[in-house]
Amino acid sequence: MKNETTVDNGSYTELNKAGAEEVLKWAFERFHPNIALASSFGAEDMVVLDMIRKLNPEARVFSLDTQRLHTETYDLLHRAEQKYNLKVERMTPQADAVEEMVREHGLNLFYDSVDKRKMCCGVRKVKPLKRILSTLQAWITGLRRDQAATRADVHKVGVDEGFGGIIKVNPIADWSSDQVWDYIRVHDVPYNLLHDRGFPSIGCEPCTRPVKPGEDPRAGRWWWELGAGQKECGLHATVPSNETTKM
Repeated sequence: MKNETTVDNGSYTELNKAGAEEVLKWAFERFHPNIALASSFGAEDMVVLDMIRKLNPEARVFSLDTQRLHTETYDLLHRAEQKYNLKVERMTPQADAVEEMVREHGLNLFYDSVDKRKMCCGVRKVKPLKRILSTLQAWITGLRRDQAATRADVHKVGVDEGFGGIIKVNPIADWSSDQVWDYIRVHDVPYNLLHDRGFPSIGCEPCTRPVKPGEDPRAGRWWWELGAGQKECGLHATVPSNETTKM
Protein backbone atom coordinates (compact mmCIF):
# COMPACT_ATOMS: atom_id res chain seq x y z
CA MET A 1 0.00 0.00 0.00
CA LYS A 2 1.47 3.33 -1.04
CA ASN A 3 1.85 5.75 1.82
CA GLU A 4 0.30 9.11 0.92
CA THR A 5 -0.03 10.56 4.40
CA THR A 6 3.20 11.79 5.89
CA VAL A 7 4.57 14.28 8.40
CA ASP A 8 6.21 17.65 7.88
CA ASN A 9 9.17 18.93 9.87
CA GLY A 10 7.15 21.23 12.11
CA SER A 11 4.56 18.60 12.98
CA TYR A 12 7.25 16.03 13.59
CA THR A 13 9.05 18.32 16.02
CA GLU A 14 5.90 18.72 18.08
CA LEU A 15 5.14 14.99 18.00
CA ASN A 16 8.63 14.19 19.18
CA LYS A 17 7.92 16.28 22.28
CA ALA A 18 4.50 14.71 22.86
CA GLY A 19 3.64 11.99 25.35
CA ALA A 20 3.17 8.38 24.27
CA GLU A 21 -0.63 8.41 24.38
CA GLU A 22 -0.79 11.67 22.42
CA VAL A 23 1.47 10.24 19.72
CA LEU A 24 -0.67 7.11 19.48
CA LYS A 25 -3.90 9.12 19.30
CA TRP A 26 -2.46 11.13 16.43
CA ALA A 27 -1.37 7.95 14.65
CA PHE A 28 -4.73 6.23 14.94
CA GLU A 29 -6.63 9.32 13.83
CA ARG A 30 -4.55 9.51 10.67
CA PHE A 31 -3.91 5.90 9.75
CA HIS A 32 -6.41 3.47 11.32
CA PRO A 33 -7.15 0.78 10.15
CA ASN A 34 -3.99 0.79 8.03
CA ILE A 35 -1.68 0.87 11.03
CA ALA A 36 -0.56 -1.96 13.32
CA LEU A 37 1.70 -2.65 16.28
CA ALA A 38 4.64 -4.94 15.58
CA SER A 39 5.04 -6.91 18.79
CA SER A 40 7.78 -9.32 19.82
CA PHE A 41 6.08 -9.43 23.24
CA GLY A 42 9.01 -7.88 25.04
CA ALA A 43 8.35 -5.54 27.98
CA GLU A 44 8.23 -2.40 25.82
CA ASP A 45 5.85 -3.94 23.30
CA MET A 46 3.52 -5.05 26.08
CA VAL A 47 3.39 -1.50 27.43
CA VAL A 48 2.52 -0.13 23.99
CA LEU A 49 -0.03 -2.91 23.47
CA ASP A 50 -1.75 -1.99 26.74
CA MET A 51 -1.86 1.67 25.68
CA ILE A 52 -3.22 1.10 22.20
CA ARG A 53 -5.95 -1.32 23.25
CA LYS A 54 -7.20 1.29 25.73
CA LEU A 55 -7.12 3.99 23.05
CA ASN A 56 -8.50 1.87 20.23
CA PRO A 57 -10.00 -1.58 20.98
CA GLU A 58 -9.87 -2.35 17.24
CA ALA A 59 -6.14 -1.66 16.96
CA ARG A 60 -4.27 -4.28 14.98
CA VAL A 61 -1.30 -6.23 16.33
CA PHE A 62 1.04 -8.48 14.40
CA SER A 63 3.95 -10.64 15.44
CA LEU A 64 6.85 -12.12 13.47
CA ASP A 65 6.63 -15.79 14.36
CA THR A 66 10.03 -17.09 13.30
CA GLN A 67 8.95 -20.57 14.47
CA ARG A 68 11.99 -20.64 16.74
CA LEU A 69 10.74 -18.45 19.58
CA HIS A 70 10.92 -19.34 23.27
CA THR A 71 8.01 -21.29 24.72
CA GLU A 72 7.55 -18.42 27.18
CA THR A 73 7.03 -16.02 24.28
CA TYR A 74 4.32 -18.18 22.74
CA ASP A 75 2.69 -18.47 26.17
CA LEU A 76 2.66 -14.68 26.56
CA LEU A 77 1.18 -14.23 23.10
CA HIS A 78 -1.72 -16.46 24.15
CA ARG A 79 -2.16 -14.61 27.46
CA ALA A 80 -2.13 -11.26 25.66
CA GLU A 81 -4.81 -12.40 23.21
CA GLN A 82 -7.02 -13.42 26.12
CA LYS A 83 -6.44 -10.33 28.27
CA TYR A 84 -6.89 -7.80 25.48
CA ASN A 85 -9.52 -9.71 23.50
CA LEU A 86 -7.53 -9.60 20.29
CA LYS A 87 -6.28 -11.88 17.57
CA VAL A 88 -2.61 -11.39 16.84
CA GLU A 89 -1.78 -11.49 13.14
CA ARG A 90 1.07 -13.99 12.97
CA MET A 91 3.54 -13.50 10.16
CA THR A 92 5.53 -16.66 9.50
CA PRO A 93 8.41 -17.23 7.07
CA GLN A 94 7.78 -18.81 3.69
CA ALA A 95 8.14 -22.57 4.17
CA ASP A 96 10.04 -23.12 0.92
CA ALA A 97 12.54 -20.38 1.76
CA VAL A 98 13.21 -21.89 5.19
CA GLU A 99 13.51 -25.35 3.72
CA GLU A 100 16.02 -24.21 1.10
CA MET A 101 18.08 -22.25 3.65
CA VAL A 102 18.24 -25.15 6.10
CA ARG A 103 19.02 -27.66 3.35
CA GLU A 104 21.96 -25.59 2.10
CA HIS A 105 23.32 -24.17 5.35
CA GLY A 106 21.97 -26.23 8.24
CA LEU A 107 19.37 -25.54 10.93
CA ASN A 108 21.73 -23.49 13.13
CA LEU A 109 23.58 -21.68 10.35
CA PHE A 110 23.58 -18.43 12.33
CA TYR A 111 26.44 -19.68 14.52
CA ASP A 112 28.73 -19.98 11.50
CA SER A 113 29.06 -16.33 10.51
CA VAL A 114 27.43 -12.90 10.75
CA ASP A 115 26.39 -13.16 7.10
CA LYS A 116 24.59 -16.45 7.69
CA ARG A 117 22.94 -15.08 10.82
CA LYS A 118 21.66 -12.12 8.81
CA MET A 119 20.48 -14.55 6.14
CA CYS A 120 18.41 -16.39 8.74
CA CYS A 121 17.02 -13.15 10.13
CA GLY A 122 16.17 -12.09 6.59
CA VAL A 123 14.19 -15.23 5.86
CA ARG A 124 12.50 -15.56 9.23
CA LYS A 125 11.95 -11.89 10.14
CA VAL A 126 12.65 -9.26 7.48
CA LYS A 127 10.78 -10.83 4.57
CA PRO A 128 7.63 -11.54 6.65
CA LEU A 129 7.80 -7.96 7.95
CA LYS A 130 8.01 -6.59 4.41
CA ARG A 131 4.93 -8.59 3.45
CA ILE A 132 2.71 -7.05 6.09
CA LEU A 133 4.18 -3.55 5.89
CA SER A 134 3.35 -3.51 2.18
CA THR A 135 -0.33 -3.54 3.20
CA LEU A 136 -0.05 -0.73 5.79
CA GLN A 137 0.50 3.02 5.89
CA ALA A 138 2.16 3.05 9.31
CA TRP A 139 3.55 0.71 11.92
CA ILE A 140 4.10 1.04 15.66
CA THR A 141 7.01 -0.33 17.69
CA GLY A 142 8.25 -0.31 21.28
CA LEU A 143 11.72 0.97 20.39
CA ARG A 144 13.53 3.07 23.01
CA ARG A 145 16.61 5.21 22.47
CA ASP A 146 18.56 3.81 25.41
CA GLN A 147 18.12 0.17 24.38
CA ALA A 148 21.23 0.23 22.20
CA ALA A 149 23.69 2.58 20.52
CA THR A 150 22.05 1.74 17.20
CA ARG A 151 18.77 3.18 18.49
CA ALA A 152 20.03 6.39 20.08
CA ASP A 153 18.48 8.58 17.36
CA VAL A 154 15.07 6.92 17.15
CA HIS A 155 12.26 9.43 16.51
CA LYS A 156 8.76 9.14 17.90
CA VAL A 157 7.38 9.62 14.39
CA GLY A 158 9.33 9.41 11.16
CA VAL A 159 9.58 7.96 7.69
CA ASP A 160 11.09 4.49 7.51
CA GLU A 161 13.03 4.64 4.25
CA GLY A 162 14.27 1.11 4.81
CA PHE A 163 10.75 -0.19 4.23
CA GLY A 164 9.49 1.90 1.35
CA GLY A 165 8.80 5.18 3.13
CA ILE A 166 6.16 3.87 5.53
CA ILE A 167 5.48 5.95 8.65
CA LYS A 168 7.08 4.48 11.77
CA VAL A 169 5.71 5.37 15.21
CA ASN A 170 7.81 4.78 18.35
CA PRO A 171 5.67 6.30 21.12
CA ILE A 172 7.96 5.41 24.06
CA ALA A 173 11.23 6.26 22.32
CA ASP A 174 12.22 8.60 25.16
CA TRP A 175 11.26 6.25 28.02
CA SER A 176 13.74 4.62 30.37
CA SER A 177 13.68 0.96 31.37
CA ASP A 178 12.44 2.03 34.82
CA GLN A 179 9.48 3.81 33.25
CA VAL A 180 8.59 0.68 31.29
CA TRP A 181 8.58 -1.52 34.37
CA ASP A 182 6.76 1.08 36.48
CA TYR A 183 3.99 1.09 33.87
CA ILE A 184 3.85 -2.73 33.85
CA ARG A 185 3.46 -2.86 37.62
CA VAL A 186 0.93 -0.03 37.91
CA HIS A 187 -1.28 -1.29 35.08
CA ASP A 188 -0.84 -5.01 35.76
CA VAL A 189 0.49 -5.67 32.27
CA PRO A 190 1.45 -9.29 31.54
CA TYR A 191 5.07 -9.81 30.56
CA ASN A 192 7.44 -12.52 29.40
CA LEU A 193 8.60 -14.63 32.33
CA LEU A 194 12.08 -14.74 30.80
CA HIS A 195 12.54 -11.15 31.98
CA ASP A 196 12.63 -12.51 35.53
CA ARG A 197 15.40 -14.91 34.50
CA GLY A 198 17.90 -12.34 33.28
CA PHE A 199 16.64 -11.77 29.73
CA PRO A 200 16.24 -7.99 29.15
CA SER A 201 16.01 -8.55 25.39
CA ILE A 202 14.28 -11.62 23.96
CA GLY A 203 14.53 -12.97 20.44
CA CYS A 204 14.68 -16.47 19.01
CA GLU A 205 15.46 -19.24 21.48
CA PRO A 206 18.83 -20.34 20.03
CA CYS A 207 19.99 -16.73 19.60
CA THR A 208 19.21 -15.32 23.05
CA ARG A 209 20.74 -15.92 26.46
CA PRO A 210 20.51 -14.21 29.86
CA VAL A 211 22.90 -11.33 30.49
CA LYS A 212 25.28 -11.06 33.41
CA PRO A 213 25.07 -8.20 35.95
CA GLY A 214 26.54 -5.06 34.41
CA GLU A 215 26.37 -6.34 30.84
CA ASP A 216 24.74 -4.36 28.05
CA PRO A 217 21.00 -5.20 27.85
CA ARG A 218 21.47 -6.55 24.33
CA ALA A 219 24.57 -8.57 25.16
CA GLY A 220 22.41 -11.68 25.23
CA ARG A 221 21.42 -11.29 21.57
CA TRP A 222 23.76 -13.17 19.20
CA TRP A 223 26.25 -13.26 22.06
CA TRP A 224 28.83 -15.17 20.01
CA GLU A 225 29.27 -12.14 17.73
CA LEU A 226 31.66 -9.33 18.62
CA GLY A 227 30.72 -5.68 18.32
CA ALA A 228 27.64 -3.84 19.52
CA GLY A 229 27.08 -2.45 16.02
CA GLN A 230 26.02 -5.90 14.83
CA LYS A 231 23.27 -6.35 17.41
CA GLU A 232 20.39 -5.75 14.98
CA CYS A 233 18.54 -8.19 12.75
CA GLY A 234 17.46 -5.82 9.98
CA LEU A 235 14.06 -4.79 11.32
CA HIS A 236 15.22 -1.51 12.85
CA ALA A 237 18.62 -0.89 11.33
CA THR A 238 17.56 2.27 9.50
CA VAL A 239 16.69 5.32 11.60
CA PRO A 240 13.47 6.92 10.30
CA SER A 241 13.87 10.35 8.77
CA ASN A 242 11.51 13.32 8.67
CA GLU A 243 13.57 15.45 6.34
CA THR A 244 11.58 15.02 3.13
CA THR A 245 8.06 14.55 4.45
CA LYS A 246 4.91 16.63 4.07
CA MET A 247 1.57 16.77 5.85
